[in-house]
Amino acid sequence: MVAWGLGYFGQPHILARFKASRTNKDLTTARRIAVVWSGLSMIGALLVGVVGLVYITNTGGDVLADGEKIFMLLVNALFHPVIAGILLAAILAAIMSTADSQLLVSSSALAEDFYKQIINKDATSEQVVMVGRVGVVLLSVIALVLAMTPDSSVLGLVSYAWAGFGAAFGPAILLSLYWAGMNRNGAIAGIIVGGVTIVVWKQLSGGIFDIYEIVPGFILSWISIMVVSSMTGGPDKAVQAQHATFEKNLVELD
Repeated sequence: MVAWGLGYFGQPHILARFKASRTNKDLTTARRIAVVWSGLSMIGALLVGVVGLVYITNTGGDVLADGEKIFMLLVNALFHPVIAGILLAAILAAIMSTADSQLLVSSSALAEDFYKQIINKDATSEQVVMVGRVGVVLLSVIALVLAMTPDSSVLGLVSYAWAGFGAAFGPAILLSLYWAGMNRNGAIAGIIVGGVTIVVWKQLSGGIFDIYEIVPGFILSWISIMVVSSMTGGPDKAVQAQHATFEKNLVELD
């Protein structure tokens, strides 16, 4: 599960925050805040699990039927109902925040990057908006169907989606920033290979296949980008010049 960190590079709702930065200098401050806050959040989650384990054991229970409900169990046991209600509402707030970010970014990608760029390049603003709205509805229905699977867990579903986004888009994002040799064909190959690897690896079990699927997905996607880009002639001169300009500007800024 240490490999979970690889997924951050390919999450659309996280990358959208970087695009909203006013200047490169703001990214330094934002990076420090994000890392500290993430660290505190993860420590808090670990403490909830450890304290919950001790609480269940000391109250005569051996196993909690659904381990993902331990936070709610502790809240009800430790706080007044009014405070407990506010804390439980915070769970729904966090879920809604992540869900709406994922839906909006995914529908925007469907409308702007897929429909307008590939299917209908002359699409009007009204058509793009309509495709985006339809995308939100379809994605919501798919998510609902997946969530209704009896044996599924929140962590399991999030882990699967996290690996899919991370392996499909993470290597392409990183190589586009740090390697001037990537081209369009390599990026497409990396996205496809990364996504397919996650789906196939998830269906297998035992031995090496018990490794978190983002690891092989990330590695194979990275290799695919470099191999395909090299085999298809690399990027054109305009892209290389633009990459060199950005690197120069970043060095001067530092």
